[in-house]
Amino acid sequence: MSTQGKAYIVGAYEHPTRYAPDKSVTQLHAESALGALRDAGLTLADVDGYFCAGDVPGATPLSMAEYLNLNLKWMDGTELGGCSYMVHVRHAALAIAEGKCSVALITLAGKPKSTGMATGTKPRSLGPERPETPFDLPYQTTITSIYGMLAQRHMHEYGTTAEQMAAVKVAASTHAQYNELALLKKVVSVEDVVNSPIIASPLHRLDCCVITDGGGALVITSAEIAKKLKRPLVKIIGTGETINTSNGGYLDATSSGAAVTGQMAFKEAGLTVNDIKYASIYDNFTIMVLIQLEDLGFCKKGQSGAFVAEGNLISGKGKLPWNTDGGGLCNNHPNNRGGITKVIEAVRQLRGEAHPAVQVKDCDIALASGPGLVLGVGHAHSTIIMERE
Repeated sequence: MSTQGKAYIVGAYEHPTRYAPDKSVTQLHAESALGALRDAGLTLADVDGYFCAGDVPGATPLSMAEYLNLNLKWMDGTELGGCSYMVHVRHAALAIAEGKCSVALITLAGKPKSTGMATGTKPRSLGPERPETPFDLPYQTTITSIYGMLAQRHMHEYGTTAEQMAAVKVAASTHAQYNELALLKKVVSVEDVVNSPIIASPLHRLDCCVITDGGGALVITSAEIAKKLKRPLVKIIGTGETINTSNGGYLDATSSGAAVTGQMAFKEAGLTVNDIKYASIYDNFTIMVLIQLEDLGFCKKGQSGAFVAEGNLISGKGKLPWNTDGGGLCNNHPNNRGGITKVIEAVRQLRGEAHPAVQVKDCDIALASGPGLVLGVGHAHSTIIMERE
């Protein structure tokens, strides 16, 4: 079944905190939920569908449904890492199209900053039942080292440079300076990035995302309900999701699931990359932005480095305004899962509610896209295309 035009995003809320040692994860989920419902002009009593991932207490929708006292017809606890929440947008739109629910709530929350999580630099066991664990465990894999190897491969294949990757961070910081809530507001230069400490060659510290507490939420409804609310209409017109396995070690280290989900979403929407006015593309590391730009079709393979180095991601200057809130590289990466923030900023752009300095003129079509879990180990991906009606 197609999701095109069957569901609307009517509420979007990004929790303002970036450091919350005095709040529980449950509180952050609840406050985000209430914020998104308030934005939509709805209440908890209106919610009949709830969608969440493994960051909720107990890793099940039941815990937050109990805490919020939700009366539900539909629940979805799909866990796919950082892109879970974009997948939830798709699942909510499908559920609404099938009449399973009419008001869907999606929440995310986490506290990696206040709990001292060493995101990306600490070896982590993927669990004894994961099939790759016996092979990878002796090497003490870290997330950053994996993405460092992906960056090295992209450099080897296409001549990509550290300076070109650094241009992604420059674009993010150029936007973040206007976001009063961004964790990093200082505008940086290419030199600042390449002179920051190496974390996993060739990735420097400033090639990596920030670590923040916080959360966010979205409210999605049927067309009938959306058109009764006093909010700008943001329609979901194309979606895609996929799983990209490691293929027994024979993987293409310069490609992501965006090559699949982008095609799915564009086909469903009946659009091409030339129709996109604004893009939220997941930026856990600068290299992942380059890879996804190519896989989504905004650049040919191997040409994304030159594309970003020309300033094309900067709003008001480039061809593809991108992550105008500062993204995961500068603004917010709650619970190491930035997928929901990508949709939230796309909604702001479509409503004309982004900061005036970065608001895209006549923004009527926006894309949100990103990965989940770890490329090369077990990788998920989702793409959402939205339209201002």
